[in-house]
Amino acid sequence: MEIAENSALVVVDVQEGFEEEAYWGPRNNPGADRNIAGLIDAWQASGRPVVFVRHDSPKPDSPLRVGQPGNDFKGYVEERRGKGSGPELFLTKSVNSAFYGTPDLGEWLDGGGVRQIVVAGIQTNMCAETTARMGGNLGYEVFFALDATYTFDGVGPWGWTLGADELARATAVSLHGGGFAKVVRSAELIEAAG
Repeated sequence: MEIAENSALVVVDVQEGFEEEAYWGPRNNPGADRNIAGLIDAWQASGRPVVFVRHDSPKPDSPLRVGQPGNDFKGYVEERRGKGSGPELFLTKSVNSAFYGTPDLGEWLDGGGVRQIVVAGIQTNMCAETTARMGGNLGYEVFFALDATYTFDGVGPWGWTLGADELARATAVSLHGGGFAKVVRSAELIEAAG
């Protein structure tokens, strides 16, 4: 795996509101936060660009809405902001894809000549997956750090339900099998970025 010198880490929606189990239900991958922190540290240490994405939910009951404590980045993310020697972007969005945020992610990446991104964050099968899919469609080389994401059990049509691990596996198969992204482990990325 080759990680470009200007490969951008896109950290999606690692916010306090996702700690509210009463709202979201049970989550998977308890090691995700440790892996996200490790990726941020590796990217910052190497001077590579890091993008911090915050979801400002328009839903009136969402823990992620503006003005609620749940809108804030988790502590370990907030304390890392501004610590790297490389470029850094903070953007907000109210939909799934970080490419539909403010300021414009694609414009910022293109301005820095970035053609490779690494996606990590929450939720695996929602905003992280949507950002990776769109990145692939826009022509970026996308690495999806599956173990640096997590999600929750889900309910679909006709009473269908899938557990969080099943949803994460479906994301991995769709992204990888569909050619949107290379699904990898965070340790591989950290080693390649060293």
